Amino acid sequence: MFKKILIANRGEIACRVIKTAKKLGIATVAVYSDADAEALHVKMADEAIHIGRAPSNESYIVIDKVLAAIRATGADAVHPGYGFLSENPGFAEALEKEGIAFIGPPVGAIQAMGDKITSKKLAAEAGVSTVPGHMGLIADADEAVRISSSIGYPVMIKASAGGGGKGMRIAWNDLEAREGFQSSKNEAKSSFGDDRIFIEKFVTQPRHIEIQVLGDKHGTVLYLGERECSIQRRNQKVIEEAPSPFLDAATRKAMGEQAVALAKAVGYHSAGTVEFIVDGERNFYFLEMNTRLQVEHPVTELITGIDLVEQMIRIASGEKLSFGQNDVTLTGWAIESRLYAEDPYRNFLPSIGRLSRYRPPEEGRKTDGTVVRNDTGVFEGGEISMYYDPMVAKLCTWAPDRLAAIDAMGRALDDFEVEGIGHNLPFLSAVMQHDRFRSGKITTAFIAEEFPDGFHGVVADAVSAGKLAAVAAFINHAVQSRAALISGTIGNHRRVIGRDWVAKVGDHSLALSIDRSGEVATVGFDGTTVRVESPWKPGQSHAVFRLDGDEIGVKISTSGTGIRLRWRGMDIIAHVREPRVAQLAALMPVKQAADTSKMLLCPMPGIITHVAVKEGDAVEAGQVLATVEAMKMENTLRAERRGVVKRVAATAGQSFAVDELIMEFE
Repeated sequence: MFKKILIANRGEIACRVIKTAKKLGIATVAVYSDADAEALHVKMADEAIHIGRAPSNESYIVIDKVLAAIRATGADAVHPGYGFLSENPGFAEALEKEGIAFIGPPVGAIQAMGDKITSKKLAAEAGVSTVPGHMGLIADADEAVRISSSIGYPVMIKASAGGGGKGMRIAWNDLEAREGFQSSKNEAKSSFGDDRIFIEKFVTQPRHIEIQVLGDKHGTVLYLGERECSIQRRNQKVIEEAPSPFLDAATRKAMGEQAVALAKAVGYHSAGTVEFIVDGERNFYFLEMNTRLQVEHPVTELITGIDLVEQMIRIASGEKLSFGQNDVTLTGWAIESRLYAEDPYRNFLPSIGRLSRYRPPEEGRKTDGTVVRNDTGVFEGGEISMYYDPMVAKLCTWAPDRLAAIDAMGRALDDFEVEGIGHNLPFLSAVMQHDRFRSGKITTAFIAEEFPDGFHGVVADAVSAGKLAAVAAFINHAVQSRAALISGTIGNHRRVIGRDWVAKVGDHSLALSIDRSGEVATVGFDGTTVRVESPWKPGQSHAVFRLDGDEIGVKISTSGTGIRLRWRGMDIIAHVREPRVAQLAALMPVKQAADTSKMLLCPMPGIITHVAVKEGDAVEAGQVLATVEAMKMENTLRAERRGVVKRVAATAGQSFAVDELIMEFE
């Protein structure tokens, strides 16, 4: 067994590897850039080595710098995590020359399967069903358009060395093929140092289902069931689950056996993933093989009980697998939600800043038998940087069945507190409550179809408004009681808190009465009464409320004279007022938002990589104005309507904050 492992990565996956290494009694080494000097993985490791400036192409993906760190620390093995150098054959070869073990597959397998063009050719030769497409290299945008037209739209433009949704675009016409080709090349070069692109047919109404494979150096290769990864946005997975709600046993077996055959054909060992697109008739088509550990590996671990990182380490050290295919069982159901530093109310654009509050739900087995797990690489007070992937954490739940796992995830999301950055917790909560998701009738188009205009929060229906009104009434009464105690007695009179109030929750206004004593209150409205129990005290940012025995976890803060309540994707300012005050408040005018229709504002913190127009230019609706890069993604900014450029305030290479002016129109 190895004595010391260097993790050539950062963030949550570096922390994940460190946890298993410690369990095995193996010392660990972290590497870090300028931006990660105070990162969690640095604090968790036994040693840490600085390897360069913040941009990954000056630190984490510079092979010579990683090798220098290995030599300086005497590490005898390297775990690459995912992304960065994990599927770089040059890195694996360099380690081999140094006599350092690579906790991953052999160089030949990386070369064969890590390259998507080569892997598709090999898959076809092995008899694996593949999606029609052009597997050769594409010289320029003109050739990309010709190939796309010959395949037939829609097509998927993909980076050969890509992964994690980087360097991927769907094109529905010649214009999108031309623009998508260039954007994919740019992202691929920035993220992977390899700008080769290929094009394949985009299968409409697809499900993204992948098979986890595990093989040792002695010829044994197994499959560990599948993961459903169809909830995606911009080709980036958002929610994963295991097993798939769509596969039957026969399809699972067929996909697993094909995945194993492909892995054996390239002499694969370690933990990797064979990805498939599955249509509505359960026909499946090979997409690619990721020779590395996948982001969503925890859901497989939760339903199989197998620590994949541990198996990777044991395999790399030469051990045989201690179990066979018949020993692999799938128990229960697991869900993974990816918490991203991105603002769902601004079309999911990246967000950066300090985590002023970061309180994940408690991990472990709960009294109802469900399990909560949170893989993360951040901590309260830490910074979310613009230089790396926006994923903050991977929240997972396990339960005996799918709906129970979804409900457990809903509760865990309710209890997850994150402040200081934009984040997608409200969106994840909304998906967990969505009827289509809960039914399992999902495709990779789920988000585009169910949220075509983006995410604007969940609107409270009458039932939800009633629950939040009861919570707000309890909170208001507790606050008023505290104020009355502080103000004390004036003469012979103590302030009396009224029984009757009006709660305004979203579009709902409810006249209610409340009687409260300590942690218990009775709230009456609409001819019904609700018993509310909670240990909440003024100043607490989260609390569990029992409403007639039904527990809900609510995030709480003040907003002017209102109470901000966040629950199940709802973000509502509730006002609890005395009846006369409520009458007067209803007469108050609504503040109008500032007019920014003649301005192009930077939608996210990032770097302006290109400005396509100059002052005085006439532009048409849909015309490219500028591009901005943030967290490894290139975003194209277009004109919303016809106009003339009055002023350009940006130049290529500048860093911009969110809502900073890029250009103004006449």
